[in-house]
Amino acid sequence: MNKNKIITAIVVSLACAAWGGQAVAATPEAKAAYKAANEQAGLNYKLAHAECEKITGNPKDVCIAEAKAVRAYDEAVAQAQYTNTLRAYTKARIKIADANYDVDLARCNALTGNDKDVCVKLAKSTKVAALADAKADKKVIEARSDAREAKRKAEYKVATEKCDALAGAAKDDCIKAAKTQFGY
Repeated sequence: MNKNKIITAIVVSLACAAWGGQAVAATPEAKAAYKAANEQAGLNYKLAHAECEKITGNPKDVCIAEAKAVRAYDEAVAQAQYTNTLRAYTKARIKIADANYDVDLARCNALTGNDKDVCVKLAKSTKVAALADAKADKKVIEARSDAREAKRKAEYKVATEKCDALAGAAKDDCIKAAKTQFGY
């Protein structure tokens, strides 16, 4: 696995881990940042592609695939941050895995025979692993979110049960405090 793939995996994983389990309405600032990130990704791609035109043969193909992968990464991360949902972060990781796979295949095209076959199998294996990790991480995050919600509900029930020992205004205040504390 090359350095870019490791960095990609770390950044997107951190973004997924930081996801709080709730979508937030996009602000005008977020929309502007998203649009700017996409425009910058397009500009960076055009510049990188222009540099690739100076090269010939397979290195040119690899260069173009790398430029496309960087653009795909930038756009996917921008979309995930803009949307700010677990689904968006998972979709970003899948898009990045696809782009990295295309780069790997471009590198494999420089090889022949068994070396090429092994390279292609390794590229497919790397992609399958990245996709599996993305899907597994999504399930883990969903499970943790569900567990947090179940824990919150259970703690709320305990708090309201404690209020049953009180009467009148004290009980009302206790229940009100429990509702406020646990978001009910």
